[in-house]
Amino acid sequence: MKTLFQPAQLREIQERLQQLQPDSSRQWGKMTPAQALAHCSTGLETATGQLRPPRLWLGRLIGRLVKPIAFREDEPMRRNVPTAQCLIVADDRDFAAERERLAAGLDRFAVAGAAGCTAHPHIFFGPLTPAEWGVLTYKHIDHHLRQFGA
Repeated sequence: MKTLFQPAQLREIQERLQQLQPDSSRQWGKMTPAQALAHCSTGLETATGQLRPPRLWLGRLIGRLVKPIAFREDEPMRRNVPTAQCLIVADDRDFAAERERLAAGLDRFAVAGAAGCTAHPHIFFGPLTPAEWGVLTYKHIDHHLRQFGA
């Protein structure tokens, strides 16, 4: 499976991040490119434990049932997957600053490796191993880069 812990996949995401532009056309969803970058940064901050959002009741109910579907071998995240309210970025953001924030977050995540992943449960899926955090962060950022054709 693709993961941000693999240098080739990390490089691929970094290159695609540089292709994204402030005026890139949205293929689906409501976020602007800058908002999507900020949202992806919060995803990385959740994976490292900098943010610790509480579990959603729906996640407690069905998260472990949906997890195998979400983690299928190299299957991308589906379009218009719901986002937890606490992770939605609705305000205007500076594109260049958010791209730099995400690029720096990617570097920190890769350097920290498995030891840098949180033991705090994912907001929907619950407890994840470091390997699962690596896969999920790849899939999440890939999803939002595809959202804008990058």
